[in-house]
Parts: sequence; C-alpha cells; structure tokens
Amino acid sequence: MATAIRPKRLVFLVLQLLSLISLFHSSYAARKLASLVQDQPLLLQYHHGPLLSGPISLNLIWYGKFNPSQRAIVTDFLTSVISSPSKSQNHPSVASWWQTTEKYYSQSNAKTPSLSLGKQILDESCSLGKSLGSSDIVRLAAKGPQQNAINIVLTASDVAVEAFCMSRCGTHGSSPRGAQAKKNGRFAYIWVGNSETQCPGQCAWPFHQPIYGPQVPPLVAPNNDVGLDGMIVNIASLLAGTVTNPFGNGYFQGPKDAPLEAASACPGIYGKGAYPGYAGELLVDSSTGASYNAHGANGRKYLLPALFDPTTSSCSTLV
Repeated sequence: MATAIRPKRLVFLVLQLLSLISLFHSSYAARKLASLVQDQPLLLQYHHGPLLSGPISLNLIWYGKFNPSQRAIVTDFLTSVISSPSKSQNHPSVASWWQTTEKYYSQSNAKTPSLSLGKQILDESCSLGKSLGSSDIVRLAAKGPQQNAINIVLTASDVAVEAFCMSRCGTHGSSPRGAQAKKNGRFAYIWVGNSETQCPGQCAWPFHQPIYGPQVPPLVAPNNDVGLDGMIVNIASLLAGTVTNPFGNGYFQGPKDAPLEAASACPGIYGKGAYPGYAGELLVDSSTGASYNAHGANGRKYLLPALFDPTTSSCSTLV
C-alpha cells in the first residue's frame, strides 16, 4: 500500500475557507485560523507493525535529466540526514531535525536504523517513456538493491506521473522483493517528482505562490532551484514517513489508504507561528535572501517540514 504526499492536503481546504472569510474580515480570520490549526489535538497511533531498523542504504534512481548541481542538492541532503549531530555543525541542522524520528523507536521494540548513502542509478534516456503509471514507479524502484534499502525514484520536470499534481507530489510504499534479494519480504521505496514546470504552486510551495488562498510573495529557495528545493521538502516528508510507517501498519492517523504520518500530520508548518498560507518564522540568508530552517553538508541550507513529536503530541519545528 503506497502512501502519497497530497498537494496542500488539508492546508488547501483551510486556505480556500480563508479566502472566502477574508472578504469580510481578513486579519481576524487569519488569527482565528492560526489558533485553530495550532490547537488541534494530534495523535499518531502505533499499529504494531515493523519499523525500519538495522543498516539501511538510501539508493537513488534518477529518471530523466538532472544536472550535476541538482543531484548534489539531493545527495548533500541525504548525507546531512545520516550524519550525527555534533558541536562542530551549524545549528539548527538537518541531523537534529532527523533525530525526532528516533522518538518513535523508543515507543516500539525496534532499534533506530543506521542509514547510509548507497547506489545511484541514472536513467536519463527515460527507458519507460515520459508518461509513467504507478506500476512503472515500482519497476524503477526495483532497479535498486532490495535488501535493507530504501530506493528513492526521482523524476525530472518533463516526466508525467499518474496523479502527479492532481492528488500527490510524491509517494512511499513497499513492494515484494525480487529474485536478487536474499530472502522473501518487501522493500521500501519513495517517489518524488520535480514540479517546477508542471505544478510548482501545488508541490513547491512555499517557494512558489499557491493556486488557492492568499497570494503572498513566495520565499526565496535556499538552493536557488524552486523545483529541487520543493523536492527536498517532499523527500524529507516521505523519508520520515517511510521509516516510521514503512509497510502501512506503523505510526499513522486516519484511514490506512490516506494516512497522516510523521511529517504529513503537520502540513504547511516549517517554523514557529505557522498558519495556513504562512510557513512560520524562518531563518533568512543575509546574502541571498533565501529562507531556511536547517544547515546541511557542504554549507547547504534547507527548508524542512515540521515533524510530529510523539512525546509531546505536537508538531516540532527547528526554529
């Protein structure tokens, strides 16, 4: 069962409501909606299924054309995730953001996974064409190692994927291991598309104006690439969902076919004081004007989604 990142799910509904109310009393409505969003009680239930643990390699399948600088944005992010927080790092860091997922393991019998950056597979010629179905995503994911792995399929901006932009920006799921695996079981995979030319208002917010709601100026992307910085947000969200709900019976809230998970339970929240249409209080790079909330490897800066903290039953932000 695959879990999708739905574009502005819940947030868009509130944004539409906000647009109507703002005709009569915009500032009052914004304050009330912010209060409603922040005060909603949340609880991600543990459904007693396995979490990912042990050594896990993060393998990348690049489908379509990505230039070296774009690939470096993603690999630097994953390198930042797998590093251990240290005093030598600039804070807040990607590694400290990832530490929130460890709190899920303290409530189960599993041990936190040891992540590493694995293989990278380039399919620049688009061997399956430029219009993909869900089954094609699974076929691409299966090209990577299937033992102790999360295979991440990334599709270029000119590749159309079933339901992309209409109801999802990416997805994660699991599939039976093939003959190359040492034993039977399932492997976990993630897919995220580059929305820059297809639907940046849906899948690259807050770096692009949203389709609905207040049309405030978008934030400057920290890596100067709206499509890739938008992909980082979705990769981060789905990676957190994959380790805490890899096979559809881990931590989630709501229906199994449309669950709220570690990051999707906190939609549109990046910093303190966030409310629909406003990402929250963020750090700003003085030289570029870019907004971010986490430092990463090789001097990178990233904007990462809030994660649900199971110990406080609230959305946790870095800033």
